[in-house]
Amino acid sequence: MSIKFLNLRVLSSLFVSVKRSVNVQTNFDLGKQMKLFNDNKQFNKTIELFDKQIKNNTKMFSSLIITQVLKACAHLEDIQRGKTIHQLISSRIKDDSYISASLIHLYMQCGDVANAELLFDKTIKKTLSIYGAMMKGYIKNNQANKAIDIFDEIKNPDEVILILLFNACSQLKTAEALDLINKVFRQMPKSFYSNHRLLTSLFDAFIKCGDYSNARILFSKIPKSVESYGNLMNGFNRENNPSQTLDLFNQMNSDHIKANTIIYLCVIKALSQIGDYSLSQSIIEQIPHHFLVNNQLQNALIDMWGKVGYVDKAKEIFQTIPKPDYIGYTAMINCYGLNGQVTHVCVLNACSHSGLVDEARTIFLNIETKTNKIYTAMIDCLSRASFFEEAQKLIDEFEHDYSPIIPIYMSLLSGARNEKNSHLSQQVFDRMKILFPEVGKSYPSASVLLANVYAISGDMEKASNIQNQVSKSQVKKEIGLSWTVVNGQYFKFRAHDKSHPRSKEIYALVDQISKRLIEHGHQHDSAWITRPLDEDETVISVLCGHSENLAIAWNLLENSNPSRIQITKNLRVCGNCHQATKLIAALYQCEIIVRDAHRTHHFYKNGQCSCNDYF
Repeated sequence: MSIKFLNLRVLSSLFVSVKRSVNVQTNFDLGKQMKLFNDNKQFNKTIELFDKQIKNNTKMFSSLIITQVLKACAHLEDIQRGKTIHQLISSRIKDDSYISASLIHLYMQCGDVANAELLFDKTIKKTLSIYGAMMKGYIKNNQANKAIDIFDEIKNPDEVILILLFNACSQLKTAEALDLINKVFRQMPKSFYSNHRLLTSLFDAFIKCGDYSNARILFSKIPKSVESYGNLMNGFNRENNPSQTLDLFNQMNSDHIKANTIIYLCVIKALSQIGDYSLSQSIIEQIPHHFLVNNQLQNALIDMWGKVGYVDKAKEIFQTIPKPDYIGYTAMINCYGLNGQVTHVCVLNACSHSGLVDEARTIFLNIETKTNKIYTAMIDCLSRASFFEEAQKLIDEFEHDYSPIIPIYMSLLSGARNEKNSHLSQQVFDRMKILFPEVGKSYPSASVLLANVYAISGDMEKASNIQNQVSKSQVKKEIGLSWTVVNGQYFKFRAHDKSHPRSKEIYALVDQISKRLIEHGHQHDSAWITRPLDEDETVISVLCGHSENLAIAWNLLENSNPSRIQITKNLRVCGNCHQATKLIAALYQCEIIVRDAHRTHHFYKNGQCSCNDYF
């Protein structure tokens, strides 16, 4: 009996083993087939295959089968089917982290963050895959802060977790996010540096958070692609560093990576910022013809040629467009010496810079929906023409429906400065301090305008006191910068810059130019100096040290008889430099184009400026 019993047990054991083996083999084949469907994005077929087998006990399904069907549901965003499967396998969740992670991914993919969080909170043993599913889900649902909170719970993050962290920081784009990126980057194991996906996500995070210097360093360590070039070029344009953008474009050509529309848009933007004709022409000639019929590129080129100062070229492109869009019309209007972002604003600014007050009034009255920019443009026009009472009435009208804004008061203050009206300037400035206690960058600009008025009026003590207050404040005054292209090379000058290797020659020529100007009747206007002079300074040395004067001198030093000089400046040109540049253009018989923060000035060989001194 015992022997027979033993034989029966052996037979029974063999039967169970065979059955289990068959089930394992069936599970393996089923899971493999479902994965194949998912890999080929045939998610409906994955679910159909699962449905055929669902009559069997789900306890017999392998983890692979369940995760694959949940993956298909997530891709199809079929949350109802996903919830049904969740109920069928509820008893297996606590023992299988892969199934838990797949369910979290499903809920997050379908936007059901609450159920994902509920499942996460119930999970006792949280693995990296579960943490990763939560972080990825929060990023997907634009809740990057929560993804970072999850990261803080993880003791030993792997490379995948760090990729998700950097993606979350990219979404936030804050200073705090950048601090975290740098902290994690410093602590990152050296072994992770071989992971190109990780480095690419870190590179993207630096770009999104505005750390272009670190992004530039990392750029050399990641695989080069048109996307990585475009991201970095776009970043350099945003921080007003166009020369770096063009350097990258040249490097891209050396790497034999073909440019696309995005790259050419970045290049055109950089050329717009530099504002030099010869450089722009030489690079635009490299763009294949089939790109030049792209509407985005055409609009960008219209904008670029306008900023470079060649309206005819912009007009030529505009006329080739069969049906110009709103952006195209706006760009073309800007080319006629205008500024702004929308067409009505452009037209009003054109009137403002040309003294066409009556025309501006008519246009303004016919605009049905008046935005804050439209009001600002009209108030600027009235202020430039010294219609201060009318401007104030318009401000009162605007503030009846809207909150006060800084640009309107800066326009009024600028107009008062032009009129040399110190009383009104002080009134406007005092009003600004009450309305905008946290004016940030506008504080030094407003202070400079007020100091200018007092200096012009001869009250140097008040002008000096105002400048001292600015110096003592925490807000830094923006430094004057000018850039120019000479013999195909890009140069940038700061006010009173002596960093150039040939600065002695530049300043010697500046002195020579100044003497010629004085011989021909120019008087350097000390009213444009609003601070006390240092012991080693003179009125002439301070005014002639402005950045555009250094740029002009460098052009003349390198090319003794240039037909044209082009300069781009980050601040508004001062009155003394404006008068001096008109005379320089006449004395050297050279057209000088200066694009400042407000407009493009064409200084002609006859000693006149395109703005007719209305700037």
